[in-house]
Amino acid sequence: MRLGYSEDQEELRRFVRQFLEEKSPESAVRELMDTERGYDEAVWRQMADQMGLQGIAIEERHGGGGFTFRELVLVLEEMGRALLCAPYFSTVVLAAGALSRSGDEAACAELLPAIASGDCIATLAFEEDDAQPTAAVPDGAGWRLRGEKSYVLDGHVADVVLVAARSPKGLGLFRCSGDAEGLRHELLPTLDLTRKQARLTFAGTPAIAVGRPGNGAAVLDGVLQLAAAALAAEQVGGMQRCLDMAVGYAKERMQFGRPIGSFQSIKHRCADLLLDTETARSAAYYAGWCAATGDDDLPVAAAMAKAHCSDAYFRAAAENIQIHGGIGFTWEHPAHLYFKRAKSSQLMFGDPAHHRERLADLVGL
Repeated sequence: MRLGYSEDQEELRRFVRQFLEEKSPESAVRELMDTERGYDEAVWRQMADQMGLQGIAIEERHGGGGFTFRELVLVLEEMGRALLCAPYFSTVVLAAGALSRSGDEAACAELLPAIASGDCIATLAFEEDDAQPTAAVPDGAGWRLRGEKSYVLDGHVADVVLVAARSPKGLGLFRCSGDAEGLRHELLPTLDLTRKQARLTFAGTPAIAVGRPGNGAAVLDGVLQLAAAALAAEQVGGMQRCLDMAVGYAKERMQFGRPIGSFQSIKHRCADLLLDTETARSAAYYAGWCAATGDDDLPVAAAMAKAHCSDAYFRAAAENIQIHGGIGFTWEHPAHLYFKRAKSSQLMFGDPAHHRERLADLVGL
């Protein structure tokens, strides 16, 4: 097992970081936060045409780069560092991940090349209120969806929506067009404006089954394990940025004639930040390795990484604000953007308590 990255992989990291520093500076993040679409279409096209990022972990036979989940982890880490505003996680991690695990070769052959080329934005809709369960009703050769899904990442801009819905054969996965008849989108007000979420309402929306109806639970469980591992990697990138900001400020901010970083209390805070970041990186990289190799330990590794990285990122974002003092609390400073991303990511796909309970069940405690 080798959790570190090779020289070629680190070159990919440098390439991605350089691109994101140019295309996703703080000014661009703030501008896109206030738009309804939430991303820059020109940058999205460049990500696909010049960088091949949308297809990095998609098989070559489906138009992708043929790399592994480990390279995807690296890319997501850099995107978390830059707070990239784009429907990347929803399309590449959730939708492409669900398609790849659905066993539906026809759907994969149709949709994965479009995702890899950047022509298709897709998402996975699975969260719902108990009062509004989503049902799939047979309708001739197809299906009709009725119900509601909440907190759908980039659901308002998706060209294709993959929906987990209950059918007479059990929980299944279905796909519909983003502009399908009977589909209504509602952009939700959220804490983290850098990541858009929507409520989708289905009123007899026509859909096509993906994979075998009744196999949705297994597909959903598998893709959420990947999502937990992927989100952990993104959180590590955000933590590293918080650490860099805190240490940089501690070196520059003068108090009583000396940098505040020379005071023991600040040194201890920065040391704790470093420790949290490195342990989180180890957990995220291990989960990424398990996903890339198909290791049986993935459920345990993903739960462990999501629980640890969620708490560690939130602590790092909070400590970054404390080290900056008064300026860290202002709207003009980027520290609050990472704090909000850390909090929203902490709750996404289950909070740390949920994943610790899952971990305990998996190891038999």
